[in-house]
Amino acid sequence: MKVIKCNFSGVYSLEDFLDGTVLDFSSLEGTECYCSAEAAGAIRCALAPYGPCGIHWIDSGDYHYMSLFIQELIREPYKLILFDNHPDDQPSAFGPGLISCGSWAADARRLPFCRDDAPAAYISIDKDVLSREYARTNWDQGEMTLDELFARIRDISLTHRIIGVDICGELTLQKGACSEDVSINSETNRRIQEFLLNLPGFE
Repeated sequence: MKVIKCNFSGVYSLEDFLDGTVLDFSSLEGTECYCSAEAAGAIRCALAPYGPCGIHWIDSGDYHYMSLFIQELIREPYKLILFDNHPDDQPSAFGPGLISCGSWAADARRLPFCRDDAPAAYISIDKDVLSREYARTNWDQGEMTLDELFARIRDISLTHRIIGVDICGELTLQKGACSEDVSINSETNRRIQEFLLNLPGFE
C-alpha cells in the first residue's frame, strides 16, 4: 500500500514510525493555516502522480486542507468521513478564495464525486479528535481513545471500500512540542499506520 508523507514543518523527521515517500513542501510560502493559489498549484502538481489511494500523512492540523487536494484526485462516487474535534467547514478567516485548515471540508463536500450514498469512502483524521493520552496537537482536543477510533474505522470498512486515508495533527517544535509530545505522537502514528496497513477493504 502506498504511504505518502507530506513535509511542511519537518516534524516527521523527529518521529520513528514506518517509512513512506516524502513530498517536501517545506520551502513553499503561503501554506500555514491557509493555502495561497500559488502554493495550491504546486501542491496539486506534486500530489497528482500518486493519486488518492493509500495513506497520506499531512503534518499538523494547520495543513488539514491537504485533504481537499487529495480528494480532488478521486474519480468515483465516495463518502467523506471526517474524524476531527472541529467541523472544518467554516467560512475562511483569511478571506474569500483562500482555502484554509478551517474551511476545506465545505469545499470537499462540494466536489462532484463526494456523495452521502456511495459504496466507497475516503477517511480524513485529525488527531485532535483523540485525548491527550494518545496525541498532542496545537488545537483543543477531544476525548476519543485510539481503540475507539480503530473500531469506528473497522465498522466503516465493513460497509464501504476505503479509497484512502489522510492523517494530520502533529505538534511541531515551533509550536512548543517537547520530547514527551513527540514520543506520544510517534507511537500513535506507528499504531495508526500498522492498523491501516492490515485493514481489510482498504486499497
